Amino acid sequence: MLTLETKLADLPKVGKSTVNKLKKIGLISVNDLIWHLPYRYEDFSNIKPIGDLKINEIATIKGKIELITSRRARHRRLHLTECLISDDTGSIKTIWFNQPYLNKYLNRGDELYISGKIDDDFHTLQFTNPLWEKTEQHLHTGRIIPIYSSTQGISQKQLRQMIKIITPLLKNYEDYLPNAIINKYNLLPLNQALEKIHWPKNKNEFLLARKRLQFDELFFISLNQAKNNYELKKHIAPIIPFNKEKTLVLVKSLPFTLTVDQKKAAWEILKNIEKNTPMNRLLQGDVGSGKTVVAAIACLNCALNNLQSIILAPTEILALQHYQTFLNTLKKFNLNICLYTRSQQKLNNETVKRNDLKKMIATGKINIIIGTHALLQEKVDYANIGLIIVDEQHRFGVAQRKKLKDKTKNLIPHFLSMTATPIPRTLALTIYGDLDISIIRDKPLGRKKIITKIVAEQNRQRAYQFIADKINSGGQAFVICPLIEESDKLGVKAATQEFEKLSTKIFPQFKIGLLHGKMKSAVKEKTINDFKNKKLDILVSTSVIEVGVDIPNANLMIIEGADRFGLAQLHQFRGRIGRSNIQSYCLLFTDNQSKKVLHRLQAMVLYDDGIKLAEYDLKIRGSGEMYGIRQSGFINLKIADLTDIETIKKTRQAAATIISQSPNLDLFPLLKKEFTSKNQIIHLE
Repeated sequence: MLTLETKLADLPKVGKSTVNKLKKIGLISVNDLIWHLPYRYEDFSNIKPIGDLKINEIATIKGKIELITSRRARHRRLHLTECLISDDTGSIKTIWFNQPYLNKYLNRGDELYISGKIDDDFHTLQFTNPLWEKTEQHLHTGRIIPIYSSTQGISQKQLRQMIKIITPLLKNYEDYLPNAIINKYNLLPLNQALEKIHWPKNKNEFLLARKRLQFDELFFISLNQAKNNYELKKHIAPIIPFNKEKTLVLVKSLPFTLTVDQKKAAWEILKNIEKNTPMNRLLQGDVGSGKTVVAAIACLNCALNNLQSIILAPTEILALQHYQTFLNTLKKFNLNICLYTRSQQKLNNETVKRNDLKKMIATGKINIIIGTHALLQEKVDYANIGLIIVDEQHRFGVAQRKKLKDKTKNLIPHFLSMTATPIPRTLALTIYGDLDISIIRDKPLGRKKIITKIVAEQNRQRAYQFIADKINSGGQAFVICPLIEESDKLGVKAATQEFEKLSTKIFPQFKIGLLHGKMKSAVKEKTINDFKNKKLDILVSTSVIEVGVDIPNANLMIIEGADRFGLAQLHQFRGRIGRSNIQSYCLLFTDNQSKKVLHRLQAMVLYDDGIKLAEYDLKIRGSGEMYGIRQSGFINLKIADLTDIETIKKTRQAAATIISQSPNLDLFPLLKKEFTSKNQIIHLE
């Protein structure tokens, strides 16, 4: 007897080889198969008389086999199966290539559905390699047929046949949504939605099914956020009073004037941490907008109240950059600021032993702790954390961030996420719906708009001359290389080859450095410092410099194979330059001249505002592909759209209602079971 837990290996006519292939796409049980949703459909429901067929249209006919032959083509390694199929209005030739087994299944007199494109064969209509099915089956033709993601060796017919076998189980499929929610938002019952998403009889059935399943996916995100907010309100955070006098000393010591947005963001954070409710805020600012200084203001106030701050960065380069910035920014205040990564442990610019630094952190002698994943992965104890700052939060898993908070004692620390990845407001509402948001839009005073140009292959030499002229005038250049083969995960091979080419053939007169992710930390640090101190004219790098490299004198960004990067990443690269009042230039090299590619890259020329660029990218690529959300482990979407703001509003309203009635979901056992099974980790950020 089949159940939802039945293994696919136990389905009829499913062999061991097929089972292994299904595992590759995550299909192990009947329930997995039910939730393997179609990603598109072919509409073969419009059955046309043969006499009405036209060249190049996609159509379905219902007819009888009048004649069937099978033969090998002369002078070619092709096996041809040909049929003449007729109905009351006429006949049409149908041909299949290299499918000799058809002779076993098709016979003269059989009634078939045939679906496919109508070709012109010397002014005669013909189906070429169409889908076919005997009329008594009616599963793969003559209807709206689902198309599924698959793997080599598993055909669409196999998937549809397996799903058809298990479809009757949906009659008893339990619905985890309460009836009140289903009725209020006019949703289909879950079992009906699942059946209709696989086997819609018409477009309206598909739309109703999709509406329900999209609602569900977004609802579980909203429910997670609503539960987080409820849990957060139960906890108490340390009160961190605002020290106006010392904060003004810091602000006046800066070599620049804070922008209006920086002041506003800093004030929002300072007002949050004065309360005993844990702050849960996202600080979003374009590359070079000055988020780190805002974070330093918050950390200073934390230290002045004898509380520790932790700054967590995704890479050693970025952690080192933050460490140096904090030391420089807070040098007037006699604070203990440390760097803790896998390969480096420093305190106030001095190298210290790992265990000695751990003891100092554990006893509260360190005010500000800056580090990488090592702070999570190694046994590091803290004395009294008041504030946790996670930079580029999308690069850390939810479980990792929770692990850091689990190291805290008694009071829950305030939490600040920072990101330079531009996120459109509709998307931020969905991904970070449980966070308050501060945005730094304006750039520091005196900075000029970066001039961006697309460089076609035929203009490469002119571009090289332009680069040489700018370097001779005192500038410096980044050269970014993409992956050139799948096995070279970090792009090291591409960067190494480009370094050799530029050093020996193109710019032998300049000093050129190489930077990539496989280098030892000390070598990376020396290379970056040499570039910063103008000992290098050009730095050839992989995408490792996407974040965390601040070289004010660098005014040239050359991106090889620009078409291989997304707009958001290109904008991150560009943000490494334009950090002074010098005019900067970004050159996008590409040998791909397709209109689609050039149209996308043209957005880099038009927009220098990261959020505008992200909104454009969102339209052409979709949220999952842009932000890696579908693979993040936090949000696993099969059918919903993170920019569907109307459905998001409804799901947030529904989730708030559920949590207000039963914060632990005990009143809704089926919903609680489903929520838990989705591995939605309850976290406090």
